Amino acid sequence: MRILIVNPNTTASMTEKAANAARAVAASGTEIIAATSSMGPVSIEGHYDGALAIPGLLSELKERQTAGYDAAVIACFDDTGLEAARSFADVPILGLCESAVATAGFLAQRFTVVTTLERSRVLIDNLVRRYGMGERARVRASDIPVLELEDPASGAIGKLRAEIERALAEDGAEAIVLGCAGMTDLARELQAIYGVPVIDGVSAAVKQAEALVSLGLSTSKRGSYASPLPKAFTGAMSAFSPAGKLG
Repeated sequence: MRILIVNPNTTASMTEKAANAARAVAASGTEIIAATSSMGPVSIEGHYDGALAIPGLLSELKERQTAGYDAAVIACFDDTGLEAARSFADVPILGLCESAVATAGFLAQRFTVVTTLERSRVLIDNLVRRYGMGERARVRASDIPVLELEDPASGAIGKLRAEIERALAEDGAEAIVLGCAGMTDLARELQAIYGVPVIDGVSAAVKQAEALVSLGLSTSKRGSYASPLPKAFTGAMSAFSPAGKLG
């Protein structure tokens, strides 16, 4: 099977990091295809960035259709554009937050999501509650701008570890979820250090995507994820008219 990993920001190094994490866990018959959005913010930190990242995300999903993919993973822990992508696509689309908290729920009664900035903490906390894990999870911010995770000299890893240690000491966390795609390469190392499950959303989403494809299941097109109704879009959005699924 072919799984598309779409980075909805425009930083190619983050795409490669997510693709490497996906390939590390993919089954032998799974091909991982990586795509970086060609327009939008260099990182996604909050609602404004997320909104402006969605057109680029949808464009990548459309452009890759010719070559084909059996499922797609949106490589942002904010689950940027997830609902729109599920409405557009005819294959399973998975988000990192939903996949990661579902996986954590199999492994621990209490867990903590450690993310980057406070603005992202609030957004992710709302997602966790929406996904039914609000009573079992806490979300913490480690005060790390996303792009600092790309800079070994930034001190970001130290901040992340300090917040994980507070989660274990203060939250009663039995597992840790890494709340940013830029943290995906740290999961195994942190799990070895702290002795609790550390869940990376990219890896969790890839394995769940493989399961859905193997089971012959995809997103329901009845109701909320039904394909968009044909209509004209105007101005800069004219290329996104649903009449031809993004034209």
